[in-house]
Amino acid sequence: MDLSAVEAVVIGGSAGAFGALKLLLPGLPGTLRVPVIVVVHLPPDRPSAIADVFSHERLRVKEADDKEPLEPGAVYFAPPGYHLLVEADRSLALAADEPVFFSRPSIDVLFESAADVFGDRLLAIILSGANEDGAAGLDAVRRSGGLTIVQDPATAEHPAMPTAAIAAGEPAAILPVEEMVRLLADLEIARPDQKVDPGEERYA
Repeated sequence: MDLSAVEAVVIGGSAGAFGALKLLLPGLPGTLRVPVIVVVHLPPDRPSAIADVFSHERLRVKEADDKEPLEPGAVYFAPPGYHLLVEADRSLALAADEPVFFSRPSIDVLFESAADVFGDRLLAIILSGANEDGAAGLDAVRRSGGLTIVQDPATAEHPAMPTAAIAAGEPAAILPVEEMVRLLADLEIARPDQKVDPGEERYA
């Protein structure tokens, strides 16, 4: 799978996704040149420490803010109680619209908005979960020409979400998380001898 054209990564999961993310996010290369945007279903009635849980030694990991511009090498988590969208100017937006599959934030909302903006330069990943959120969004990414990966349901703590995503439209790859980690190492787009300035504005 050629990741050389990827300009953004979106990841969605629910029940059982934390274990997968604990493998996936630490495996991201420290010279990552694209933003990673993550929706995990969270209880809406209490603060989230998810960005702290997944802090990365060399990448900036944070909860997304409204109107925040996307930056290369940053990992953004949707805050509880808000949908997270990508805007046409490649900034993030928060919305308190109705839940999707009883979930806010919704994976579908993120994936569909990101597909509109990045098209065939988007990589989308569905992880473990207990409902069908993300299936329509992943299919939107596929139809826009983006790359789609689904966690192998046989390896997921809760297989309903990846199973629904596979049924909605054939993904480019169905992988256990350990193989996703090896694949995402290719997102180190910079040459091995090229230093990456964390403050570089790729999306100016």
